[in-house]
Amino acid sequence: MSAIWYECKVKYRKTDETGGQKVLTEPYLVDAVSYTEAEKRINEEMAAYISEEFKITNIKVANYAEIHPFENADRWFKSKVSLIAYDEESGKERKSNMYMLVQANDVREAFDNTIHVMKNTMGEYSIPAISESPIMDVFPYFSGEEEETEMLERFNALKASKPAKAEEEIIDHMEFETIEE
Repeated sequence: MSAIWYECKVKYRKTDETGGQKVLTEPYLVDAVSYTEAEKRINEEMAAYISEEFKITNIKVANYAEIHPFENADRWFKSKVSLIAYDEESGKERKSNMYMLVQANDVREAFDNTIHVMKNTMGEYSIPAISESPIMDVFPYFSGEEEETEMLERFNALKASKPAKAEEEIIDHMEFETIEE
């Protein structure tokens, strides 16, 4: 059974660095089977993060086919992937679009991560659009069974990993042949 993702908007008061308070409305994703379960799950998840009062202002079905967390990434990007199929009867190409939520640090990395996710796809595809998503966090459903506990831990570890700091030197392990003239 495939996951149904619900986008839940949560409104709450946040204290900033200066001690001032401001009201924020942020979208989150939860995996649920109904609107009622989505509301219950977002209330449980947000209660762990927000100590003050919060309000669920909107719940709607999100049109993401797949969600892919990646290590050392802190933002979510919406990748539009067009699957290309050839219709032999009409002789025309048909495109069907699907949307993925991919974790990355920038658009280029989101593109690379989308390519990585699609590498085992048998058919042709193109990636016509990638944009930064306002989604703050993703809460997948796990039943609590032993094999799913491992999946939840792996998902949360990937999601929570932080990007490398800018001052750290990034070592490039790619090898290039030198061309002698």
